[in-house]
Amino acid sequence: MDRYESDHFATLDNVKRIWAVSAIHSDVDALITLHEEILKRLTFEDGVIYLGNIIGKGLKVRETIDELLSFRRHLIALNGTCQTTNKVIFLRGAQEEMWHKLLQVQLAINPVEIIEWLSHQGVNTTLLAYDGTIDEGLYNARGGARDLARWTNKLRDSISMHPGHREFLSSLKRAAVTNQGSLLFVNCGLDPQRPLDAQRDSFWWDTNGFEKINSSFCGFKKVIRGYSPHHPGIEDKDYKVTIDSGAGSGGSLIAACIDNNGQLIDWISS
Repeated sequence: MDRYESDHFATLDNVKRIWAVSAIHSDVDALITLHEEILKRLTFEDGVIYLGNIIGKGLKVRETIDELLSFRRHLIALNGTCQTTNKVIFLRGAQEEMWHKLLQVQLAINPVEIIEWLSHQGVNTTLLAYDGTIDEGLYNARGGARDLARWTNKLRDSISMHPGHREFLSSLKRAAVTNQGSLLFVNCGLDPQRPLDAQRDSFWWDTNGFEKINSSFCGFKKVIRGYSPHHPGIEDKDYKVTIDSGAGSGGSLIAACIDNNGQLIDWISS
């Protein structure tokens, strides 16, 4: 696999520093403050990457996506070129993956069990944001695939009513690399025994695998993730970095500035 050309992966082009933003979990107030601080320190050669778990848990799902789209437009306007789009990257996290699965739940063999499980994982607030509820999903699941399809289509229609949301949610990348090939950015997990193109859902679920990284993975100097169930803040080790202080669960939102060698050179908390 040419990881620099895959539709599933993004490449941060021509950047010397990367502002990596931890899991947001719909904490839009913290995100707005973080953006204000990033703008004070941003240089022309900086990139910004959001490490997944953008939605879910918090109540302001739509407002969070609107803020991200607005900030991206602002950076493009500041730079005066669409090349800036290669310097602003959004990753799919576990929350976005679960939302994607929910929109396809009519194809599942056991939709009731899946919806019940998702209801305990933080997708309720995303459902509410797009005019749905877990109870409505369970009711339609018991009615059969046709009722479920009608319900998920209703959710898609609601998403489309908000400009840019459908495109945003459908264009999230699984992981990202710097164009020098020195850094790999993921949501929360990784299986160090598998190559990059065979990770599948490890990016969202294999937190234990990430903890086992004790040498260079696929030649990368460091692997950086934006969510940990333990919310350690910034945890910088030889071959991996965790950036997460529990935003959306009572903690703060973090942006860490990292150079192409994987060195932490600045950070912001809001």
